[in-house]
Amino acid sequence: MRQAKGRSNALLLIHPPLAKGCEPPGGPAKLVGALSARGRRCRLWDANLEGQLALMEGASAAVAGAARGKGGGGGSSRPAAGNLAEESVSGGEDAGAWAWRAAGRREEHLAGLRSWNLYGHFDRYRRAVADLNYLLARAAQPYGVRLSLADYEDRRLSPVRSRDLCQAAAAPEANPFYSWFSQRLPAQLSEAPFSHVGFSLNYLSQALTAFAMIGFLRRTAPRLSILIGGGLATSWSRGPGVPAAFGGLVDRWISGPGEEPLLELLGGEEKQDRGLPAFEDLPLKDYLAPGTILPYSAASGCWWRRCSFCPEQAEGNSYRPLEPARVTADLRRLADRWRPALIHLLDNALSPALLKALTASPPGAPWYGFARMTPELKDPAFCRRLRESGCVMLQLGLESGEQRVLDALAKGFSLETAVLALTNLKAAGIATYVYLLFGTPAETLDAARRTLAFTTALAGKIDFLNLAIFNLPAYGAEAQGLATGDFYAGDLSLYRRFTHPQGWHRGEVRRFLAGEFKKEPAAAAILRRDPPYFTSNHAPLLALAASR
Repeated sequence: MRQAKGRSNALLLIHPPLAKGCEPPGGPAKLVGALSARGRRCRLWDANLEGQLALMEGASAAVAGAARGKGGGGGSSRPAAGNLAEESVSGGEDAGAWAWRAAGRREEHLAGLRSWNLYGHFDRYRRAVADLNYLLARAAQPYGVRLSLADYEDRRLSPVRSRDLCQAAAAPEANPFYSWFSQRLPAQLSEAPFSHVGFSLNYLSQALTAFAMIGFLRRTAPRLSILIGGGLATSWSRGPGVPAAFGGLVDRWISGPGEEPLLELLGGEEKQDRGLPAFEDLPLKDYLAPGTILPYSAASGCWWRRCSFCPEQAEGNSYRPLEPARVTADLRRLADRWRPALIHLLDNALSPALLKALTASPPGAPWYGFARMTPELKDPAFCRRLRESGCVMLQLGLESGEQRVLDALAKGFSLETAVLALTNLKAAGIATYVYLLFGTPAETLDAARRTLAFTTALAGKIDFLNLAIFNLPAYGAEAQGLATGDFYAGDLSLYRRFTHPQGWHRGEVRRFLAGEFKKEPAAAAILRRDPPYFTSNHAPLLALAASR
């Protein structure tokens, strides 16, 4: 393994673009906290947030420069409509006027997203988000990249093809973040004698830029040891032959929790202190939120682990929870230290034991996270205690309004439980972000219509909705009973295309969602409340702002 000559073991851990820039990266912060507490030298760099802000600033300067060249503020232009923003909230205004406004109000919009007032005025919030998204998209458009506040899509390269990731590393200057990271990476490395650089790779939207940064490091700092870990990297590493495909670029893949492999790799003093997530290296006031959002993971894996087609089961991920008493103690210490506006509990599903512990020992700050439709939520008093503990929103996987479909998915709850849970949470003042899943093997068009009817009947108890089309995990046991094919043309795809046994194929699902579900007035009203781009990450902030 490469190592810089004469350098002691020290790690620079990078959270690369692109992910939502509204909160610190939870996994890397936890890892750095654990390593630092045990005497290892490491530093965390949120390149995602910094890179996005740099591109917005550059796009604003380009718009201003173009306007000066044309003798005024109204002559700037943008690329063709449809390449830049998810939607325009400008009411059909002139393209040049939109560009000028977005550039001229960039600082105002950033300040607004960092204060509470904007979240109480949804139209103004949407305009600010759309303008900032426009600037990001404009900066990336010359590179053939469709960039947003939540995603990265390259028209030439795919993040699920290893050869394309290698191409991104071979030509880092083709990445829209290159002019920024080619300056900032050397500056980061100059701050300490780093021997290792690690990339935390959790989303497909990060992959191409991460490998562009790796390629740049291979050119400019070839003695550094390059590591890759994180949720996406873990999933990839469990596929056949994946690490070998990057042998010339990546020195080591870290699969699963990274603490023990990195403790062994970096050496150093042994201590028993388990540490807290470390946020000291991060610019907490720069995130796009009205106060610090602290992410915290109380468990890896899922406590239920019985759902059909579950990626956790397909990848063989075990459930590793922390003791509830430790979690509540950690959260109180973090809340006392950082005074967060919100705590984001990152678990796949908060266990009933942890929810009960939170009601008995509140963290001292508002919090939200994923939960299952468990019997506890049928108890109005328990839901009230959750609210009293600081719970402002729960994300709930309803998936379907048809009991037969829920049973086929082994979700483990009844529609009666779902009705009571949503009713009690609404009465307690806890917002709900409800997830629906369409196109599963057991679903039909009639079942999907019953889901629509179930949703509209409960519309007054649902604050936010997420509509998703089912993806078949590539390595799950259930895939063996279906006729399958390639989902993406790539060796790194985690999903498989399948022939739906009921004939309810993806095209039909899309037409139903667009032509029926999204046009039903009650459902459409809920969907319009969803924060653009930031979705569930900003939804609890809107709920908090409404209660202020």
